[in-house]
Amino acid sequence: MVTQCAGAVLMVRPEHFGYNAETAGTNRFQSPDGAEAVAPQALAEFDAFAAALAAEGVSVCIAADSRSQRLPDAVFPNNWVSFHADGTLVLYPMQAQNRRAERRPEVIDAVVRDLGFVVRRTLDLTHHEKAGRFLEGTGSLVLDNRARVAYACRSPRTDEQVAAEWAREMGFELELFSARDAAGTPIYHTNVVMSVGTRFAVAAFDNMDAADRPRIQERLRSSSHEVIAIDNAEMSAFAGNMLEVGSWDEHLGDFQILVMSRTARYALKAEKFAHLSAAVDAVLAVPIDVIERHGGGSVRCMLAEVFLPA
Repeated sequence: MVTQCAGAVLMVRPEHFGYNAETAGTNRFQSPDGAEAVAPQALAEFDAFAAALAAEGVSVCIAADSRSQRLPDAVFPNNWVSFHADGTLVLYPMQAQNRRAERRPEVIDAVVRDLGFVVRRTLDLTHHEKAGRFLEGTGSLVLDNRARVAYACRSPRTDEQVAAEWAREMGFELELFSARDAAGTPIYHTNVVMSVGTRFAVAAFDNMDAADRPRIQERLRSSSHEVIAIDNAEMSAFAGNMLEVGSWDEHLGDFQILVMSRTARYALKAEKFAHLSAAVDAVLAVPIDVIERHGGGSVRCMLAEVFLPA
């Protein structure tokens, strides 16, 4: 049986976290204000987050950051790699030049060693960088693994041609749409706009182009999800950037945990949070204010799912 959520994740412990000027042109969630010397605060947030996941029974592989290069966005590994249950490893083309160095063999080796992932096939899409085409992992793609649907929001970081190639290679149907923030700027990553879990789907429909909205709404409903619409204010507070992960307990057996940031938790209206809570077994809300403010990404961006064979 295909599962929607992974029971293991990769995280990269950031040694040189900071505001990345190279990505700021397309990521309006980043803020340079007060970004000097925030690396120690980001490390503290990271360590507390990783410990909280482990305490919930999630298998966490923590890979070391590069010692020789300053990689301000290393904390967001889901943009350059994904690990699938059939043993497929996917490497993705990144828009920012200084993010491409995040693709390090040592990180993949850590997943193989610590989590037991066996690489049976590698789908390397990084050659598209030479032609200026990008697809930034599960930032660009929000996956409904059970229905085999990949949702992708068009942006400078999400190329339709590369997304279509990924879908063909991975056996998914592609659902493309466009979405913009309140200022009319294309939203840089799909996983800011929406999240798909086992029993729920969260989406910022008001931010989607009117021509795409009904189709995406119907597709999510047709796959038996409780669809929860978030507004622009909730999306701007990373309420779309959440992830369902799996765990196991000797009393409960398999159970699902919805992971979100504290910012997202308090931005969500009470009724919406109640619906989300009812769709999972537990909710974990963690404080990562510095990483969100200066990195422009939240919890989902920090977690690269590792799907292991059942």
